[in-house]
Amino acid sequence: MEEVRFYKDVAGSRHGGTGLRGETLETIRAAGLNADDVARAVGAALDEDFAYGPDVTSAATVAGRTVTADVVAREAGVLAGVPVALAVLDLIGWYLDGPAASWRLSRAALAPDGARLRAGDAVLRVSGPAPAVLGAERTMLNFLTHLSGIATATRAWADAIEGTGAVVRDTRKTTPGLRVLEKYAVRCGGGRNHRMGLGDAALIKDNHVAAAGGVAAAVKAVQSATAGLVVEVECDSVAQVREALEAGAHFLLLDNMPAGALREAVAVAREYYGVRLEASGGLRLANAREVAETGVDYLSVGALTHSSPALDLALDYADEG
Repeated sequence: MEEVRFYKDVAGSRHGGTGLRGETLETIRAAGLNADDVARAVGAALDEDFAYGPDVTSAATVAGRTVTADVVAREAGVLAGVPVALAVLDLIGWYLDGPAASWRLSRAALAPDGARLRAGDAVLRVSGPAPAVLGAERTMLNFLTHLSGIATATRAWADAIEGTGAVVRDTRKTTPGLRVLEKYAVRCGGGRNHRMGLGDAALIKDNHVAAAGGVAAAVKAVQSATAGLVVEVECDSVAQVREALEAGAHFLLLDNMPAGALREAVAVAREYYGVRLEASGGLRLANAREVAETGVDYLSVGALTHSSPALDLALDYADEG
């Protein structure tokens, strides 16, 4: 069986190494996720629950029993996180009586990530030893509710600007340790990702401009140091837009500009071939369409990852043996 390994200093000392089922690995990869990233996040979360010892309540009440349970949506929303939930169910055995406790779990995804859910929809079914199911329950739901909340919020933005040609994007305002998963949830909701980190694209902000001695100087310095990378420049006025364009910038972040200024900036930028524009700051769902209709290519919404409420999902027990 193919396995992905992570290490004691990352995922806790109980298991020393791990295995994810082959079908879980396939699901993770099909989602565009890295198996090591998922295993690391899940291991850290399970370590929190088992840091003080085994699940004493389940050991006292359900040892030797089996259970079948469904993860059910309590409200409408968009699903995200099924591959992560499967990884939780794979790895829970390391915290109980070894991996065999996980392998005895039967799991079935009942809805794909990105699916629009109605209240009452079941999204995942799990059957097996009750201590394993109960031990995994909270960690599994923590990931599913959080990621589905992000996907649900993103879908609301994507729906609000549908047909304008603009796309909603996230930022680096993510929960430490969960960036890859949170940005995955944005994709599940119909959004796109901005930078994953500091090295995959350049973003010249006001502090960089001040340190470099101006927009043109900052653009020149970054372009000379980052051949082949996208270089985006933050502008807070149409004058700065003109300066950035004249310096050779092809991607502009329009920060806290009202709709009128955005339209003017778009008109100026369209005189240059291949320029992309991103509106940022002060954006609300209520004014999303107005902003999108100014002609910008992207709406940058940090709230997708730092402020989306969790989607209400719960584990309902269908059968017990």
